Amino acid sequence: MTETPNPNPHQGDEGPDQQPPAYQQPEYQQPEYQQPTHQQPAYAYGPPVAGTITQTDRNWASAAHWGVFVAAWLAMGFLAPLVIMLTVGNQSPYVRKHAVESLNFQISLLIYGAAAVLFSILTIGLGLIIVIPVALAAFVAIVVFLIQASIRAANGEDYRYPLTLRFVS
Repeated sequence: MTETPNPNPHQGDEGPDQQPPAYQQPEYQQPEYQQPTHQQPAYAYGPPVAGTITQTDRNWASAAHWGVFVAAWLAMGFLAPLVIMLTVGNQSPYVRKHAVESLNFQISLLIYGAAAVLFSILTIGLGLIIVIPVALAAFVAIVVFLIQASIRAANGEDYRYPLTLRFVS
């Protein structure tokens, strides 16, 4: 008689009282989670800390609003807040906030003006019956908003223009 070979050569090598060695892994101890501490960048927005807004910051923030009157003669009202944001805005978060707000307002006015011109062209001039009175009322409102924003910036207060699309942050 021939014996069939055992398919598992290790089977049966242990005695009745011997068990195969058990694999033991040390328990995993996860380190305690600690929240990383982050500081907000210097240009972050938020309420200004009392005593940190200097008179120079107030003047530049106000100039970001009333400088539009100077640049508007060239139909480029967005230039004054843009230049102030890129130069002085890097040094003062207060100035940057006002310059960005004024810049967004000026960009919004350009878009609204382009839409009014397009509306007038598409209606073959009949849209001017609506556009001219709305533009006159809007002009008065714009001047009032700019004066309010300049005064609030000079007083160290925040101001947000109404109906402003916020492209720049």
